[in-house]
Amino acid sequence: MNYILFGAQARDHLLPFTFLRPIADIRVGIMTIREKWEYFLQTKTSTLTEPYLAEKFPMIKEADNVLVNSSVMPNAEMVEEIGKLKPNQTLVSGETLIAHRVQAEDITNLESELLEDVEPMHTQAEFKKLFRLWDILVLNEQQIAVDYALLTKGKKSEPIPGHVRVMAPENVFVEPGARIDMAFINATEGPVYIGKDAHIMDGAMLKGPMGVGEGSVVRLGAKIYGGSSIGPHSKVGGEMSSSVIFGYSNKAHDGYLGHSVIGEWCNLGADTNTSNLKNNYDEVRLWDYAEKSFAGTGLMFCGTFMGDHSKCAINTMFNTGTVIGINTQLFGSGFMRNFIPSFTWGSVSGFTTVDIDKAVQVARRVYARRKLDFSGQEERLLRHVHDHTFGYRRIL
Repeated sequence: MNYILFGAQARDHLLPFTFLRPIADIRVGIMTIREKWEYFLQTKTSTLTEPYLAEKFPMIKEADNVLVNSSVMPNAEMVEEIGKLKPNQTLVSGETLIAHRVQAEDITNLESELLEDVEPMHTQAEFKKLFRLWDILVLNEQQIAVDYALLTKGKKSEPIPGHVRVMAPENVFVEPGARIDMAFINATEGPVYIGKDAHIMDGAMLKGPMGVGEGSVVRLGAKIYGGSSIGPHSKVGGEMSSSVIFGYSNKAHDGYLGHSVIGEWCNLGADTNTSNLKNNYDEVRLWDYAEKSFAGTGLMFCGTFMGDHSKCAINTMFNTGTVIGINTQLFGSGFMRNFIPSFTWGSVSGFTTVDIDKAVQVARRVYARRKLDFSGQEERLLRHVHDHTFGYRRIL
């Protein structure tokens, strides 16, 4: 069977993180949503996504296909139900379409008429769904535990060095190549996963549930609280709590990152701090691209959501409930505004537009530092989003 992940209904609500990736490639927990589905389905997937993303994330059709809603967190019971779908039959839960078995020629009509004239099958599985930006935070801690169980099932952890101070070592899993110096690990309240070739440096304090991705570094004296996910090839120092870093990003120095989500290829300057609680303890409101306004999150704790390729200078301060687009360059004293459009450069005293050619040059240098190639494909994506987001910069 051929599986294709889709998720158009939630896509605009999850901007800026879906400017450069499908919903399926958002990290929630230790793994991305795509990695979760591929684990359960035991096969690779492709993606039905925006036309401009299709060059990097092409859809692969076969004669018989199952389209799967990438906003939904998979589980074994649901995957078993999907396996029982007949041609032209859907798996649904209320208004949520979970999966649809379809012939190749019918795929383009998937969401145009909400699948009229198809036979529904109602799921009996309980599941979690990603729909708004803040759902990444709401779901993350639970998904860390789910992913930990999947990633460690039937496997044996590398030994934890004797010089590491660890509580509940049975809840700690260390992948091959990982290095742990004189660190402190407390897994009494949830599991701690340390990925392949990760490095936990001296004095770092890790509290579960949390995960450290492949090749990432937790620096000297860092304090990482539960509910935190550090994606692959990132550097983290200072204090981090209930936050997600997608990957290839750096928060290498002191400063506080709380109840926040950071995309890929971001850099937070030394002593960057994110506010995650209003002084009056009121509900946090967050910019929603789909609604083109601020929306109530229902959360008291909610920090910063930074899109890919964005960077901030030393001593930057972010307000509670801040949404930052992709490829922003931020600096200066004082609290930043709580919605900053993509490709903007400046501070609280004013912003201007980032030159797209310079943005491409910087991205190329950043990739090269990781021994990766910023390809023409990546450049075309960046230029498309630059042009597409022009309207937001008109308010500067």
